Amino acid sequence: MTSVRATPGERAEPRPGDDIVSPADVVMDRGFTVDAAPEAVWPWLVQLGKRRAGWYLPRRVERLLPANRRAARRLDPRWSELHVGDVVPDYGGRDETFTVAAVEPPRLLVYTSRRGHTLVSWSITLRPLGTARTRVLLRLRMAPVRHRRLAVTAGGLVDLATVAGLAAGLRERLSSRAGPIH
Repeated sequence: MTSVRATPGERAEPRPGDDIVSPADVVMDRGFTVDAAPEAVWPWLVQLGKRRAGWYLPRRVERLLPANRRAARRLDPRWSELHVGDVVPDYGGRDETFTVAAVEPPRLLVYTSRRGHTLVSWSITLRPLGTARTRVLLRLRMAPVRHRRLAVTAGGLVDLATVAGLAAGLRERLSSRAGPIH
């Protein structure tokens, strides 16, 4: 789980989308590194979502899920683009969605959502590390949050496990270099 820890500098720096939920009652920052350039990572991230490519987990974990609940293991051209205003179904509930607020391939994707009275923003930033590595930075911001301590502890654990699974699943997919579906 420590493999998805954002550095103190990453947590302190402003990120695109911060202005959507400002001030935020809860901010969760995660970061991990993959051995691929941002151009190779981007297609995998842009296709994330319920009724799209799913949410990546490592194969050993996905084996525990019913086959129809497993995430894509190949890039699918149907999900290769997102535009500002596109709505992506989310796993937070039957009718929960994220709306694309900003997209700058292959480096930035910002979503927004409303969960009850709480406004949520979720940004994904891809930062190149040399020519063949990428730092993937994720920031979740929420406000207003009535039970901050619960959101930070329980919500933080769920976020940590979810992003750790994503990191491991994404690394697996990038190492196999799975191409598009034909």
